[in-house]
Amino acid sequence: MRVGIIAVFFLILNFDLVAQSRTYDTLPNQPEHYVAKLALFKKEPVEVGKIIMLGNSITEGGNWKTLLKDSSIINRGISGDVTFGILNRLEEVLKRKPAKIFLLIGINDLSRNTPHEVILENLFSIANRIKSGSPGTQLFIQSILPTNESFKNFPANFKNKSGSIIIINTQLKKYAERLNYQFIDLYSKFLDSSGNMEVKFATDGLHLTQLGYQHWASILQLETITGLK
Repeated sequence: MRVGIIAVFFLILNFDLVAQSRTYDTLPNQPEHYVAKLALFKKEPVEVGKIIMLGNSITEGGNWKTLLKDSSIINRGISGDVTFGILNRLEEVLKRKPAKIFLLIGINDLSRNTPHEVILENLFSIANRIKSGSPGTQLFIQSILPTNESFKNFPANFKNKSGSIIIINTQLKKYAERLNYQFIDLYSKFLDSSGNMEVKFATDGLHLTQLGYQHWASILQLETITGLK
């Protein structure tokens, strides 16, 4: 327990150095979980040329080896993670020289009221660092998913973020070619007729059901055209 507390303390110091002038919280929503998962990742053997799924709890919750029928896929989702957290741990991902990275991140930043321009700045920095640190990697940046606030257990700090999600997704699509990544539009494919996430895809209006994960996997297989392998 003491080791975990010390690790979180140094994580906070590290994030403070990255964002000294920030007036908003840049730590992942679950810092102790973040530290524990990152420590486990660093202990894993370094295998190069694999597919890496990178993101927060929505990515972490997917059984990607089964969903995408590829037992070599590496899951690098960490529940509660934010764009600052991805930047902080990108070295662990890049040392594996992945063939492809599928990134989905940003909704937790919005729950902290991080400005759109800061989230986009971080996302574009992530793209640049991936291209410079692992030039052979194909980067796929996925749109932030829609939410559905009609669920009784919908997390309060994620309310009223729909407009911000659209702004960020629009910019991610706009700059894809310029920054040399492929944009995958998940957002529109998860919407119902009212502009919310379809109820059947969500457990709480934010996280996904198994059907939601299957739908996501089918989108990835279709959008990448040539397949995931």
